Parts: sequence; structure tokens; C-alpha cells
Amino acid sequence: MKLKGKDKRLNILFYVIAILMMIVIIYPLWFVVIASFSNPADVTSGKVWLWPKKIDFAGYRELFKQAQIWKSYLNTILYTVIGTAIALAVNIPAGYALSRKDLLGRKIINVFYLIPMFVNGGLIATYFVVKSFGLLDSFWVMVVPFSVSTYNIIVARTFFKNTIPESLWEAAQIDGCGTIRYFFQFVIPLSKAVLAVIGLWTAVGLWNSWFNALIYIQNEDLQPLQLLLRRILITNQSLLGAATGTTAQELRQLSDMMKYCSIVVSTLPIMVLYPFLQKYFNQGVMIGAVKE
Repeated sequence: MKLKGKDKRLNILFYVIAILMMIVIIYPLWFVVIASFSNPADVTSGKVWLWPKKIDFAGYRELFKQAQIWKSYLNTILYTVIGTAIALAVNIPAGYALSRKDLLGRKIINVFYLIPMFVNGGLIATYFVVKSFGLLDSFWVMVVPFSVSTYNIIVARTFFKNTIPESLWEAAQIDGCGTIRYFFQFVIPLSKAVLAVIGLWTAVGLWNSWFNALIYIQNEDLQPLQLLLRRILITNQSLLGAATGTTAQELRQLSDMMKYCSIVVSTLPIMVLYPFLQKYFNQGVMIGAVKE
């Protein structure tokens, strides 16, 4: 089918807009990557645009001199993997249960979940609750207390209500299948999209989390990568404020370089993981927008 002149011009306009948007999104990420191993003086003077003028790994060397970084990296990986598994184990069954019309007291339970979504006790109250359960300064404080997400439960509920046909449950009942077996053998295999979406949201949130660790963890051996990088950057800024002359200029350049290195180190695993989940993410990202 041939396009008319007006349609061709519109298509060209859309392609141009799409390419410009892609450049606007991709270029800052690319600049951060090349700036992380470029000469700090070249970055500061604006000589680095598309390619590094002179490769310099001083920022990475300085960053990885920190003895705690590998331990913090491992902590973040464990928090992300275990926390995502716990979140899926909690939110997916809750979403499925709330999608069932035969659930006793479903409306009351829905309200029970929705109220904390908009109103909570605040940081101090939450701190005392966490403390009363003996979770302060422990591994589990990063993955258990905040694993329940009302938004994720609503997304899962909407997916199950609009995707899993009721006739499938009726057929399973005729064959003598119980609720638990039906959930694991039929519902879960048909829910890869919502599992990928909620899993990715949760993993990104846990990977980037630092505030909960700042509040609830004092033991340096349990601190995640993001909190360690924050501490390193703050320390560099303090040293920079105390330095003068040539030393201050060198520290400023090194500090800027370490900022770029920190961004690359902290985001690289998520950027590598995303392409493998993109198919399911694109399929399920609009699940929560479907009207019941």
C-alpha cells in the first residue's frame, strides 16, 4: 500500500521526532560512560563530546581502592535477588486472591490494603515497629518490612481479572484440581508478563535503595552499594572543601570523575538485565491502566 504525499511527510516527521527523543535519552547515558574513563581535565574543559580524548581509569582505580566496595556490591545483589523473590511471593498471591470474586470479605480486604497506600504512620512510627520486631541492623530489614506493595498487588489483581479466564478455573475444578494446584500449575505459567514487570520494578527499587539502609543499618558490613557510594562522594566533597590551590583543582577533577564512575558501577547490572526482560516488560507495562 503506497502512502500519499501528506502521509509520507507525517511519517518522516514522526521518525525525526522519534530519533531526536532517542538522542535526548541515550546521549546523557553515553556521556556518563565515556566521561567515567576520560581525562578529568578534558571533561571539565568540555572537550569530551562523543569519544574520550584520552583514556584515564583513575576514577575507577580510586573507587575500587575502597575495601568495602565489593562487600557492599555483594550485599546489594543479595538484597535485590532475595528481596525481589520475597516481594513476588507476597504480592502475586495477594493479587490473585483479590481477583477472585468468591473471596470472602474481598471488599473489606481491598480497603485494608488501600488505606496504607495513602496514609501511613510516618518514619518514626515505622522505625519503632521495625525495632520492636528486632530487625534493626540486620540483613532482613532491607527485604522483609517493605516487601508488600499495594500498587503491585493492584497491578497483579487487574492482570488476573482481565487475563486469566474464569472458564479455565471451572475446567480445572471438573478435573479435580484444587485452588493451590491451579494457582501454581495454571495461573503462574500464564502470568510471565506481570511477574516480569513487578519483578523488574521491585529489583530496580531495591538496587537503588539507600535511605532504608541509612535509617535502619549501622553495621558497615551490611550496607548496600548505594549507601557506600554516597558516603564516598560526601567524603570527597569534604576533602575538596578543605583543600586549596592545585590540590583543590586535582581533587575536584577526581571527585567529578568518581561521580561518573559511581553512576556506571551502580547502574550497569540493571542495564544489562533489562534487555532480557524487555519483551515481558513491554507486554505488561500497561496492565495497571486497564479499567476493571
